Amino acid sequence: MEQLRRTKIIDVLKLESFGHQVCVKGWVRTKRGSKNVAFIAMNDGSTIHNIQVVADREKTEDSILDRIHTGASLSVVGELTQSQGSGQNVEIIATEIEVIGEANPDEYPLQPKKHSLEFLREKAHLRFRTSTFSAVFRIRHAMAFAIHEFFNNKGFVNIHSPIVTGSDAEGAGEMFQVTTLDMKNPPLTEDGKIDYKQDFFGKETNLTVSGQLEGELAALALGEIYTFGPTFRAENSNTTRHLAEFWMIEPEMAFYDIHDNMDLAEEMLKYLVKYALDNCLDDLKFLENRLLEEEKVKPEAERSDMPLIEKLQFILDNEFIRLTYTEAVEVLRNSKPAKKGKFQYPVEWGIDLQSEHERYLVEKHYKKPVILIDYPRDIKAFYMKQNDDGKTVRAMDVLFPGIGEIIGGSQREESYEKLKARIDEMGIAEKDMWWFLETRKFGTVPHSGYGLGFERLMLFVTGMGNIRDVIPFPRAPKTAEF
Repeated sequence: MEQLRRTKIIDVLKLESFGHQVCVKGWVRTKRGSKNVAFIAMNDGSTIHNIQVVADREKTEDSILDRIHTGASLSVVGELTQSQGSGQNVEIIATEIEVIGEANPDEYPLQPKKHSLEFLREKAHLRFRTSTFSAVFRIRHAMAFAIHEFFNNKGFVNIHSPIVTGSDAEGAGEMFQVTTLDMKNPPLTEDGKIDYKQDFFGKETNLTVSGQLEGELAALALGEIYTFGPTFRAENSNTTRHLAEFWMIEPEMAFYDIHDNMDLAEEMLKYLVKYALDNCLDDLKFLENRLLEEEKVKPEAERSDMPLIEKLQFILDNEFIRLTYTEAVEVLRNSKPAKKGKFQYPVEWGIDLQSEHERYLVEKHYKKPVILIDYPRDIKAFYMKQNDDGKTVRAMDVLFPGIGEIIGGSQREESYEKLKARIDEMGIAEKDMWWFLETRKFGTVPHSGYGLGFERLMLFVTGMGNIRDVIPFPRAPKTAEF
């Protein structure tokens, strides 16, 4: 007799015809029961929902049931029936149960009780098996797919920018060095410095902080491109918003000015949020309920104004407000928190706005997503287009509720003379940037781009509070396990 083929649990739960045999495979979430019957909740990762398997103790060997514990993997064949209990429409009356892999309850750390997110970070090899993290990583997949779909539909070309680079796109210097030299006994030059000419690449190299610079080169030939890859910052920061390794989406577009840039960023963010609502609703509802339970024990001042799904809908329902940095500073200086000294960081023209300022603009003042442009040139990167006032650049930050900045970008400086002067002014070595400058000598055009931190997007879409919980294996100071 031909063996019954496995059906994924997500598909079994959609079936509306009963009385036929199905085969499911997955991991045990819980087992409970009486002396006559055992109820086994199984999950195979295809959906947030479990399937209930009903095992008649008279028809199932005790030796098998005794081996079934939380975390064990099973293959179950049985009759699909309409569920008698609440919470699910279908269940399986088991006729055949095979224990594929056991999980000793004295050793398996994820027993059916509430575990803290801190504890689960220490068990990152197993945390995918929890409802919370299976939901987060299904949504992460959906968002990655939607990003590629969005740009593909618009005719953008995906460029794989290098991970090993000799340039620092941000000018911050917080980069991980890449070398094959013997650090205990490196070759030295005549003046006693490390001789990187003898290194693998013949020069100092690092892990990239951004794919932008290489992306610009491609955009100045292909028109509209995007990169989507890992980026690295050696910033010794242990906050809930920082990672040493994270993923960036960076489109670059020839012939786009700052207004075209804003239009694309708004269109993309709305597309991604709509995709999540249309395709991940079960996972989002689970995460929303989890957040609502968490909020009950928080002080009222720390509670969110909007449940998760309402917050996502808020992005779709509102046009993004657009204003200049200078206008935003005026709004902030005239605000009640500023006048009452409630802001942790004082507001004055020329500062880099903090998350508390950005969130005030979005959540309290405008009650809409906000895009700020025309930032002071002294707090922005060398490649941003300089405005005629000599004080500001055509930078762009998109601000969201609960998170602050989610996208940072700009119109890029296309003038060779202005870009060269800015590179010299900031003390960046021209020998490392000759190729970037050269694009401004041969057929230069106005162009723009931005960066979306993928994990920042994931924090917003899932409502998770710590960036280490939206990437499978977080890399942070003193954290490189798994």
